[in-house]
Amino acid sequence: MSQSWVRRLIIVAIGLVIFGGSAALARQGRFRHLLPPVAGLLPGGIPPSTPLGTSCVRDPADLPPPPAGPDGRPANYLHTCGSRIYDSHGREVRITGVNWSGMETSDYVPGGLGNRNWQEILDQVAALGYNTIRIPFSSEAIDAGQQIGGVNFALNPDLQGLSGLQMLDRLVEGARARGLRVILDRHQPTSSGRTALWYTTDVPEERWIADWRMLAARYRGNDTVIGVDLANEPHGPATWGTGDPATDWRLAAERAGNAVLDANPYLLVFVEGIENYQTDHFWWGGNLDGVRAAPVRLYVPNRVVYSPHDYGPYVSDQPWFHAPTFPRNLPQEWDQHWGYIQEQGIAPVVVGEFGGWSFGSDPDGQWQRALLDYLRAHRIGFLVWALNPTWDTGGILRGDWQTVDVAKQSAYRPLLATPLDTGPTGTFGRAPTRLKVLFRQDAASAASGETAFSFRIFNDGPTTIDLSRLEVRYWFRAAPVDPSILRPVIESGDLPGATVQASVVPTNRGGQTFFLSIRFARGSGSIQRYRTSGDVTVRFQKPAMAHLPPTADYSVAGLPSPAGGFTEWDRVTLYLDGRLAWGQEPPGSSARP
Repeated sequence: MSQSWVRRLIIVAIGLVIFGGSAALARQGRFRHLLPPVAGLLPGGIPPSTPLGTSCVRDPADLPPPPAGPDGRPANYLHTCGSRIYDSHGREVRITGVNWSGMETSDYVPGGLGNRNWQEILDQVAALGYNTIRIPFSSEAIDAGQQIGGVNFALNPDLQGLSGLQMLDRLVEGARARGLRVILDRHQPTSSGRTALWYTTDVPEERWIADWRMLAARYRGNDTVIGVDLANEPHGPATWGTGDPATDWRLAAERAGNAVLDANPYLLVFVEGIENYQTDHFWWGGNLDGVRAAPVRLYVPNRVVYSPHDYGPYVSDQPWFHAPTFPRNLPQEWDQHWGYIQEQGIAPVVVGEFGGWSFGSDPDGQWQRALLDYLRAHRIGFLVWALNPTWDTGGILRGDWQTVDVAKQSAYRPLLATPLDTGPTGTFGRAPTRLKVLFRQDAASAASGETAFSFRIFNDGPTTIDLSRLEVRYWFRAAPVDPSILRPVIESGDLPGATVQASVVPTNRGGQTFFLSIRFARGSGSIQRYRTSGDVTVRFQKPAMAHLPPTADYSVAGLPSPAGGFTEWDRVTLYLDGRLAWGQEPPGSSARP
């Protein structure tokens, strides 16, 4: 071999090393200018017509391990491989879920919370077999301090005072407790309604992207949130592949998708279609014909999921419903507009919205039965619109927000896939039993050394709890004294029939540290699931310790709640069957033997 050939090989080898290193850095969001997207290629430079096979069953993005989840479990994030979706262990998963709308409205909460407890609704979603919830929201809903409304707080005591963003956190937390997964859907810019494009004058593209970057970072490491649906149903002037930054939805999806993956590269990016592609008219968000020539290109490979919407003639009449061959023509319509993406292995397809009242021989019923057959035959995931009974499609639930529409559920059930997670209990749909103390410090006579407080016990779990199994401890300091003279007085008028007993117990920390033990006698009743007990008010005298301020008691030190308000407070501890179930005891403190 001549020296010139050796030099050429060395140069090629160096180039490959540099390119490979640049690609790895680009996948991590660094030095992206070294690896610009290439028109006509999928992420990673794979031609869109080439099935990806099994080479990407393990995530080829080569990412560092994600942070551990909120409960300490290792994150199990998803990625795409051809037309399939896989988890971190290389197991194929399929998304079969339901939309729970409402956070896009001026109440900023999912629907039904004026009728039911939000956790009971999540229990029912899991019990019906759906493995994912798509949560529509508006940019307005996640504005700082935007307070929620439309909630019956007697049924949802833990939602009192939350902002829209905190409500979203609570939904993600509740879904995680049951093994459900979540897709976030920026449904519209404000609560006033949907818009044709992903931005408006009041909510510009910069705000849209900033919102997505914030949410992606907020849930980084929390594999409950599996993906983001960037914008709902672009239509009208929205284009695909034209290169116009003001209307080209494909380019906007790349800008937002890359921002999302910068903040959280473990997410799937759901991209809907448009309405009009060149001269072809289809559903809002349903026309993905442009992906053939111009697929969405993201810097982290294997993250794009295409998510069309499809509806029947009851929602809006369309020419294809009047074809002489209807409903046999429908598979061809779907093949052309989005089904080919799945069939050619370009990317997975998950139908983000569909639904209707009928499954009969009328046109709407024929459409829906044909679509279900198509989804089954092509193993395509879906998210039913909607859980809510208030839409023109009807809902999985009827108007009372409790009764299941049997016809709908019977039609969808055979297509439902296995759960994507089991949750911390190891059983899908089963949330753990959790108890909390809601505490309030009450006015008391400081001169007489009186202490006064009230509490409620919140049963934030799926099982009714007998009060006699519970003990509350208030930790305090007092001058050395015979505990019998502290004379606790209990008021429990909000717990009719309950017998509440209190006793003062010295601890092993010496003669100045005690706790007040509050117990319920047998026959005192129970706390229903996802409900709070009535108020219990306690007053007792304690000898003053002149050198200590009134807040020296461990159980009130640092209490942030305003006068008159209850707050979750973990310095008042709660025990179930003698075991600590809530709160933090003072370091080194326990009952004196």
